[in-house]
Formats: sequence, structure tokens, C-alpha cells
Amino acid sequence: MTAGLRAWLRRHRLAADALLAVAVVLVDALFVLLTPVDFRPGPLPAALGWSVLCAAPVALRRAAPWPAVAAAVATLAVPVVFGHAPNTQSLAFVALTYTMAAHHRARPAALAAVALWVPVAAVNVLDPVADTVFEVGPAYLVLNNLLVAVVAYAVGRAVHARRASTEALRERARVAEQNQRSLAEQAVADERRRIARELHDVVAHHVSVMGVLATGARRVLRRDPDAADEAIATIEDTGRATLRELRRLLDVLRTDAEPAADLAPQPGLAGIEPLVEQVREAGLPVTLRVEGEPGPLEEGVALTVYRIVQEALTNALKHAGEATAVVRLTFGAAYLAVEVTDTGRGPAPGAVRVGHGLVGMRERVGLYGGTLRTGARPGGGYRVYARIPVEQLGAVPV
Repeated sequence: MTAGLRAWLRRHRLAADALLAVAVVLVDALFVLLTPVDFRPGPLPAALGWSVLCAAPVALRRAAPWPAVAAAVATLAVPVVFGHAPNTQSLAFVALTYTMAAHHRARPAALAAVALWVPVAAVNVLDPVADTVFEVGPAYLVLNNLLVAVVAYAVGRAVHARRASTEALRERARVAEQNQRSLAEQAVADERRRIARELHDVVAHHVSVMGVLATGARRVLRRDPDAADEAIATIEDTGRATLRELRRLLDVLRTDAEPAADLAPQPGLAGIEPLVEQVREAGLPVTLRVEGEPGPLEEGVALTVYRIVQEALTNALKHAGEATAVVRLTFGAAYLAVEVTDTGRGPAPGAVRVGHGLVGMRERVGLYGGTLRTGARPGGGYRVYARIPVEQLGAVPV
């Protein structure tokens, strides 16, 4: 049987069951033809007619199962009229018992089996069909039919359990695939947020520095050309650094068909001092203080410290006004702390809006099990403080 024919039979169940009923009739006709003429129950056309009548419920076994059961029970009157039970009648009872057990729940399947075989047992006891070859008693007929019913029902339930198990496995695979797809989508969303945060950190800091330098250069251009030229040179260097950072982030997004160029190393603790110097040249006096000896840190932690200092100094450069700032790095035996304070104006009264930079800092610190505190200082200005436990960094404590 070809795959196309099997698929067609699965889509057209009534046609498949009708073909099964025809096959049952043909098998019974073969038995009748092979039976000697003296032992045949009657004329061949009549025998085939009764055989077709008893096999008709098989064609409805899945399209209309309960009417098929009722029709099969009704065919028990055929032996009374015909004086002989066609083989299709027994095959129809077996097929219906199996079908109900294989395609329905346990209670309807058991009820159908009882509805089919209890009348058979009653007929065997009250009006057994006479056999011209073998004389068998009602008890033998009842036990034989009971055994056939139990086997058909058991096979049907086994098939039902197998189908249920297969369906459960399919559902589990579908749920697992859906969960995997959701995790992949979540990972993509997290990566997009990370890249957006990186872009914000790079662009906001360097553009802020360039804006401050451009303003200072414009103010001193006529009275101090050398200072203006130095500021413009710093703007040029800052612009190149910004482009390098943007190119590095965009290279990460390239596909395998469009390979990325060599990536520049991520900024870390070594980049904090040049960062402080860059902000100092932009007009904000910054002091860097380091307490303790830094141990080996993961690149992600070093990048987190760098981004915190970068974001805090950028905000101070944009909002503090005439002020000074202090960057303090503390390396303890069990923690790493970074603090950035300034003596500027601080946040405006009633300002509750949290920018992307502060959210990014909080997410970075929380990723490594640390804490972040930001807010106005009691004596004026603003303070950013982050503390990250060393044990969760994979670093060697100092």
C-alpha cells in the first residue's frame, strides 16, 4: 500500500471502513465457496445477502459507532430467520469491540462491549445455532465468545494506550519546542537590550564630551586660538573613538555571510584613568582614587565598573554645572566597590524620572549579585555607589 493511498484512507474514514466491510464479505464468500455443497447453509445468493447485511455495521464503526453497535446487535435475529449465522456477524462483533476500545475512553468502551456480547451470550444459551458437523453445548459457545470479546477488547485498549502515550509525547515535544522558541526569543530580546545599553553608554558619553568641548572651543576661539585648537583636536579624537565603539557593536550584529572585522577589546579597569582624563579635559575636574589592590576580574565585571564610571561622569558633565567629581574604586577581600560623587547642583526638586543609563547600571550590577545606590548627597551634588561581591565574580580575592 503506497503512502498516498494510506493518507487518502486516513482522510476518508467512511470509505476505508466500507472497504473493510467489503473485505469481510469477500472472506465469508470464500469460506462459503470452499464449503462442500452438502454442508452449505443455503443457496449462495441468499448466504451472500445475509453476509452483506451482517457486515454493514463495520462500515459505520467510526462514522457512527453507537448506531453500528445497535445494528450489530439487531443482526442477532438473522440466525433465527436464516437458520445460520454468517461468519461476517462474528467478525463484525470483533471489529466493533476493538474499535470502541481503541477509539473511546474506558467506560464507553466497556459499555459497548457489554452491549455487544451479553446479547450474544443470551442467544447462545436460549437459542443456540445447530451445527451439522460438531455438536457443542451452550457453555462452550459462551466461553468461546467471552474469550474472543476479552481479546478484542484488550487489543483495543492496548492500542488506545499506545496512541495516548504517543499523543502525550507529541504534546511534550510541542511544548518543549515552544519553550525553546520562547527562550530563544527572550535571549534575542535580552541581547537587543544589551546592545541598546552599550550604544547608549558609548554615544551619550562621547557626544556629551564633544558637546561640552565644542561649546568651550567656540567661546575661546577668538581670544585663545591654541586652546580652541586643542579642544577641537580632543573632539576629533573623541569622534574617532565613538566611531570605533559603534563599529565594534555593529560588527557583533553581522551575519556569518558578512564576517566582522577584528573586534577591539572591551574597556575595563585600565580604561578608567583615560576616561577620567578625557572628562577632565572636557571641563569637569575629576579625581581618581584607588583603595586596595585589584585582583583578576572577569571581563564582564571590569566592563560593568567602566560603564558605571562612564555613565556617572557623563551625567555629572551634563547636569552638575560648575562642580568637581571624585571617582573612588575600593578593592576589598570580599567585594568590589565603585563610587562616583560630584559637588554639582544635583537633581531638580521633584525629579523622579529614571533614565536608561541608571537602568542599565542597575541591570549590570544586579547581573553579578551586587547592589546599586544612586541619589542626591546631603551636602549637595549627586552620588552613584555600586558594590559587587567578589565571590560571585569568579575572581581571586586579594
